[in-house]
Amino acid sequence: MTQSPLLSFDIETANIFELKPGESFEKYEPFDITVAATGFSEGESCTWYSTDESGRPAPVMTRHTASKLLAYLDAQQNDGVRVCAWNGTQFDLQWIGYVADDYETAGRVALRAYDPMLQFFWARGFPVGLAKVGQAMGIEQEKLMLGEDAPVRWRDGDYESVISYVVGDVEITNKIVAAVEREKAVKWVTRKGTTSVECMPQLLQTHHVLKQPLPDQSWMDEPIDPWGFTKWIPRSVLEEFEVPRP
Repeated sequence: MTQSPLLSFDIETANIFELKPGESFEKYEPFDITVAATGFSEGESCTWYSTDESGRPAPVMTRHTASKLLAYLDAQQNDGVRVCAWNGTQFDLQWIGYVADDYETAGRVALRAYDPMLQFFWARGFPVGLAKVGQAMGIEQEKLMLGEDAPVRWRDGDYESVISYVVGDVEITNKIVAAVEREKAVKWVTRKGTTSVECMPQLLQTHHVLKQPLPDQSWMDEPIDPWGFTKWIPRSVLEEFEVPRP
């Protein structure tokens, strides 16, 4: 059976801060966006950013640009394309919705999208980073910089490096999703340096994931609230997709 086309996306934020040990990035919300990228698994990538009067990339993405990006993702879904992002439910689409001032559209895109990280979390009860999965699954595409360096580089005018970085993350996501579908599993490198495996026979749209039984977190001292991933989505949108709320 032929799969529908896959389109992954990623954003880079503009906010500059340094996370302290044990600190959550949520402390520094809300986030502005510098640049985003979208790319088909077979095809070229597109970049999304705003420009100033001189045509140079603007410090942050405008509401107009973010709205165009949301409309594009929504249209791709309507055309049957599988839109995907790693942790896109909690992060990327929340802040695209914030910048666009349109949480309703962002929420609908999020619930119709594919988020392998969220699906993994719903099975295991804890998150896993894209880099650790790529390492375990043999995805050989080196990241061009650390994520926390991107907003500093953008502020300093090194736009091309940041653009290359966000496009690279989209390419990595597409490769990892292809590997997950091929092997019907997510592999990741644990904190101990070993490789673990979680079976994933089929990628599910986020609204289907959210209707699955909650993960077992009884063994955790400080579990992450599963419903924190979607707390930004308007209740009316969750009800539209019959997604439960606590």
